[in-house]
Amino acid sequence: MKKSKRSIIEVQGTAISILSQPGGDYISLTDMVRNFDGAGALIEQWLKNKDTVLFLGVWERINNPSFNSLEFEGIRNEAGRNSFFLSAKKWVDLTGAKGLIASAGRYGGTYAHKDIAFEFGSWLSPEFKLYLIKEFQRLKDSESNRLRLEWNLQRTLAKVNYRIHTDAIKETLRPTEVTKAQAAMVYANEADLLNVALFGRTAKQWRDAHPDADGNIRDQATLAQLVVLSNLESLNAVLIRQNLPQSERLINLNQIAITQMRSLLSSTAMKKLKE
Repeated sequence: MKKSKRSIIEVQGTAISILSQPGGDYISLTDMVRNFDGAGALIEQWLKNKDTVLFLGVWERINNPSFNSLEFEGIRNEAGRNSFFLSAKKWVDLTGAKGLIASAGRYGGTYAHKDIAFEFGSWLSPEFKLYLIKEFQRLKDSESNRLRLEWNLQRTLAKVNYRIHTDAIKETLRPTEVTKAQAAMVYANEADLLNVALFGRTAKQWRDAHPDADGNIRDQATLAQLVVLSNLESLNAVLIRQNLPQSERLINLNQIAITQMRSLLSSTAMKKLKE
């Protein structure tokens, strides 16, 4: 399972933690209230509000199939009364909610899915909410741009190695005096050899399975797959020059692809690139 990643943004002088995990981005409500008067009681005051309980219930019903609606009805009926009390932990324990996280430890506190955190921000201060959204979006844009740059770098490297690959095909596999169409078939066959070795299917098979996708099978590859593809192109060029039959090269390249993908996916360096 993918681990949570912790980031920090600063909103009006307040450092706010964000946990990014498979279920989405969760923002620390504990950090959000840090510089507000009565910080220690603000989260519970907000949760005590009947409108808040209704909002949380709607969010859970939309996003959480395991939400305990029966328990929620009991909480909703009590919400708004003077004696009513609701903490994030109590809400999660009773309803199986996914929108709030109550945790202990060094980075503990109350976290809320960004949808809920923004709603809490409106309750705290509309101005604070706007700055929160702005800084959160800045963080997401920065992460997206960094990943796009890394992906483009590997795509460029794969294209450079593709030239080495096609030169080996031209010198070794492609017969002389052939038409452009015949030559293209040889190149395409070798390209699909790599596709099958790495992705388990040809370009056409992938396209038939993804008729609405943008680009081709390689355009949709992950960063790790592009790294391995780049390596396979160089290795195949060497194997071609050694006059190994295509069937033997496919077996060798497939085993290399499996080994390299396994190594990359468990690599600390590769994990850091995704953080």
